[in-house]
Amino acid sequence: MTTDGKIAVSRNPGIAEIQDYTGQLAEEIISIRRDLHTHPELLYDVARTSGKVAGLLEEWGISVRRNVGRHFGMGVTGSLQGLAGSGPVILLRADMDALPIGEQNELPYKSVKPGVMHACGHDAHTAMLLGAAKALAAFREQLAGTVLFVFQPAEEGAARSPTDGRLLSGGRDMIEDGILEGVDYAYALHVMPELPAGQLGVHPHYAMAASSHFKVEFQGTAGHHSAPHKAVDAIQMAAQFIAGINGLMANQTDSQEAAVLAFGTVNAGTAVNVIAERSELTGTFRAFSKTTVTAITEGLRRYASATAEAYGGKYRMELREGITVVNDGEAVQRMLRAAREVLGEDQAVLLDQPSLAGEDFGWYLDRVPGAFAFIGCGNVEKGITHAIHQPQFTIDEDMLVHGVRIWIRLVMQHK
Repeated sequence: MTTDGKIAVSRNPGIAEIQDYTGQLAEEIISIRRDLHTHPELLYDVARTSGKVAGLLEEWGISVRRNVGRHFGMGVTGSLQGLAGSGPVILLRADMDALPIGEQNELPYKSVKPGVMHACGHDAHTAMLLGAAKALAAFREQLAGTVLFVFQPAEEGAARSPTDGRLLSGGRDMIEDGILEGVDYAYALHVMPELPAGQLGVHPHYAMAASSHFKVEFQGTAGHHSAPHKAVDAIQMAAQFIAGINGLMANQTDSQEAAVLAFGTVNAGTAVNVIAERSELTGTFRAFSKTTVTAITEGLRRYASATAEAYGGKYRMELREGITVVNDGEAVQRMLRAAREVLGEDQAVLLDQPSLAGEDFGWYLDRVPGAFAFIGCGNVEKGITHAIHQPQFTIDEDMLVHGVRIWIRLVMQHK
């Protein structure tokens, strides 16, 4: 009611109609998510998932492109042209791959693949975006412009390209196949168990760090412990390198910028009394500014080279480059407005501290303005509190329809 007693009329009755329709899709969206959860797939090995996604999009009358990706060809895109006139091209992304983690939840739809589960919510991301695609396709006469639904493999890691040998994540593979051509804005949602279902958080600028993975191999000369002067000790080189890199992080990066580096594995040696011929170290580093990322990358190479030269050995280094997720200010406000219209004015907030975790959606936002936001999936009363990447991770499925509705409101804002 208005203050004069008259019935208030929605300024956009079409939106309300779509949102009501979305509520009717809730069970279907949950069913899709559970099917994907039962049958998780890793990195680029997502043939079942991508096939299901493409089939549903085609069933709903959306123009589908299969086998997207210049190097691996496992992505799917769906293009929906609105019938309400011209407008921008809006890209919405979901990721499809799971993690090499054994599920410890006892659920009717528990993963049937030993050692593999959707422990990061990509099943939820895919289900929400499919729900939005179906709803928007059903009401395309009210849609201006074009929506590009992107379903990406290999967000959780990278694989070596069969064509040029580079380590590539799914986002980079699809971008190199041209999916950003003509795109005006790009958006992604990611579940966050630290937020309760029914809330959304988005960072005003930096959202997630550039997470880069490295591997360094030192090659020495094997020898007996009784004659170390006749050998080149690869374990000593590894130890010297670790000490040097700790110094690099402490003294040669900007102390006012967040940056962390940690080693994950060290492998060397074959016997208790043999000087190791070879050692291998792996790890990650995370930072926000491109200047800091460059400084650490160059430092790794410099210290590896100096260490190998000092001992008379050789080194080889591999690096999977990461990129910071940087949100656009206007896109952040659009995301907040859409979420507040769906969830309530106080249920969509700006987040204070960016995350040092990584996300390859940064490759999209490096080229196109947009926003990466977190949608709550936790529920303390239901015992849904475990963090992502844990074997007990799960979601409050009530949040799925919230995500679909946020997608719809977000798209409809762009005229």
